[in-house]
Amino acid sequence: MANSITITDNRTGECLEIPIADGGIDAQQWTKLLPGIWFFDPAFGATAAAASAITELDGERGILRYRGYPIEQLAQSSSYLEVAYLITHGELPSPAQFEDWRYEITHHTFIHENVRKRFMEGFHHDAHPMGMLVSAIAALSTFYPEAKNIHDPAVRQKQIIRLIAKMPTIAAGCHRFSVGMPFVYPDNSLDFAANFLAMMWKTAEPRFDANPVLARALDVLFILHADHEQNCSTTAMRVVGSAHADPYTATAAACAALYGPRHGGANEAVIRMLNEIAELENVDSYIAAVKRGETRLQGFGHRVYRSYDPRAAIIKETAHDVFEITGKNPLLDIALKLEEVALGDDYFISRELYPNVDFYSGLIYQAMGFPIEMFPVLFAIPRVAGWLANWVELLEQDARIARPRQLYVGNPPRDYVPIGERQ
Repeated sequence: MANSITITDNRTGECLEIPIADGGIDAQQWTKLLPGIWFFDPAFGATAAAASAITELDGERGILRYRGYPIEQLAQSSSYLEVAYLITHGELPSPAQFEDWRYEITHHTFIHENVRKRFMEGFHHDAHPMGMLVSAIAALSTFYPEAKNIHDPAVRQKQIIRLIAKMPTIAAGCHRFSVGMPFVYPDNSLDFAANFLAMMWKTAEPRFDANPVLARALDVLFILHADHEQNCSTTAMRVVGSAHADPYTATAAACAALYGPRHGGANEAVIRMLNEIAELENVDSYIAAVKRGETRLQGFGHRVYRSYDPRAAIIKETAHDVFEITGKNPLLDIALKLEEVALGDDYFISRELYPNVDFYSGLIYQAMGFPIEMFPVLFAIPRVAGWLANWVELLEQDARIARPRQLYVGNPPRDYVPIGERQ
């Protein structure tokens, strides 16, 4: 068999040939030859834990596709709601299908009054909005108990609509509460991104109409963040979903993973780095400190990409559109200089360290007025579509409950010693 590998147990001389399919091999086949011996792969760096038809990511060539469609084409021509439909349904919608989808999402943006008055307003006045979001999403499972009927496709679809629709409302409410501003109800006459901006920034005016360039820029960012294969939060969604938890509980787990600074907080780290550099003339000395191992170059490098993150190139162009409206962020010049110096230095090129999606996204969010605490929340709003698509996929695959094995490295067997006899 040409497209295969052969393994040999040197203890016995036995051999086993395993076919290579879809770029991987079936680990279960190894147990036929090596029973009781496990792959040791901390953080799943070389393990495919899922077979998925949602997102294709080729890190070597810098390719990202949703359901086969290049991210560049979707970011240029599509909208977030259309991409959310594509991700969750598998195909782009017809005009009639999209109108039904848009209507359903728009008319499910409101949240139960008890979520807002009894639950969200119970947090401390300076609660972090991401902590509030994690808790509020989990609480929704108690408002929609039918969501536990996860094997009914119609019930699943209803929860998908609810979660995509209510995420911006809850997110904006978390921000408003954390800064002491009154809650703003959704406006069904606005599109997805513009509605979120209205709920964020509306004050006393009867209607808030966001600048269309800023609304479009946010919509593009939502498209770029809609899914990204089996990252930390998506894996959390699948692991919890494999226990047949309801989608609200599983989504809360994914949000909790995104709360971590290594995942959803990466663009915040970029802003802090740029503020630390402060001036253009400090870029070279900062790069030198990175090469000496004294600090890190935030927003460069990626767990999967070994070339330029295709999302970073799109965001870089979007940033210029935003700054024409908001005025230039002085940190942009520092970011551009950092990129120029790093991409011309063999130290970073040899290590395959290129700008990732977080390098410019934080600059856009900051220019649009979002506080740093909202950055992971802005990540969670669009990513819920990808999480839910993965959740449905694993249920349709009838995936087994996630249960990795371990290599035990603790004490050998020993006998209990009564407390009075211990040294």
